[in-house]
Amino acid sequence: MPKQTNNESGIVLVKKPRGISSFSVVNIVKKTLGVKKAGHLGTLDMEAEGLLPITLNSSTKLFDLFLNKDKTYTTKIKFGEKSDTFDLEGNIEKIGNTIITKEMLEKVLPTFVGEIDQMPPSFSAKKINGIRAYELALKGEDVKLTPKRIKISNIKLLRQLDENFFELEINCSAGTYIRAIARDLAKTFSTYAVCYDIIRTRCGIFLINNAFTIEQIKEGNFCIIKPDTLFNFPKLYLDKKFSEKLLNGAQVKVNQKDGDYKLYDERFLGIGKVYDNMLKLDIRLN
Repeated sequence: MPKQTNNESGIVLVKKPRGISSFSVVNIVKKTLGVKKAGHLGTLDMEAEGLLPITLNSSTKLFDLFLNKDKTYTTKIKFGEKSDTFDLEGNIEKIGNTIITKEMLEKVLPTFVGEIDQMPPSFSAKKINGIRAYELALKGEDVKLTPKRIKISNIKLLRQLDENFFELEINCSAGTYIRAIARDLAKTFSTYAVCYDIIRTRCGIFLINNAFTIEQIKEGNFCIIKPDTLFNFPKLYLDKKFSEKLLNGAQVKVNQKDGDYKLYDERFLGIGKVYDNMLKLDIRLN
């Protein structure tokens, strides 16, 4: 008999391990839970790990709302080493004898705060004509990328681990490449740098402390965040006849203030918007 489909919607917070693509993690969760649809809220490169929020069924419609939220990462950077991928996936070689001190790094870090035009790494998940940049780079093909405007809200030194070896915490906008920050930091000292690890600890309102490993999910030791708990809008309960009209795309007259509402009949329907006493279903999440 075919496996029963799980129609539950919501978000599962997953701890993505290193060495697997975000797409593969989504497929594992989708297959394990038996859901029809699943997606993630911001890709992590193969060698990156950490928080990967995965949307289930109708909650995939939350993609646009949550994808572009700020992120937080920790990363360990080794100066004076070179890698074509800027991480441990590439061939590592020692370059020069430059010694970067804690004081030197703390002095330059504030200059990276704010909006900057960042050039993505050639070995990245950035798509070029529908093909991942790293796939082209692995084939030795010329990877032509363009700078992207990103914002770094905060970047701080957590600790020095060894000579030329530091751990940083970075709060940044979606689409920021941590390996590119390491590359550009090294340029200010006329040297190179390699990221020894990249861990995403926050994705918008979601924190890694609330995430589950793939093994825990396979064992059933996890929880699904209900979509209605993600919004602080007031609740609005509707008769079945009104909710059916909304679900069919019509608007209904209500005596409510303008604004956003969480809509319910005996179930959570989604997010509605009231304007001039007319209510429409803005995001259907049932």
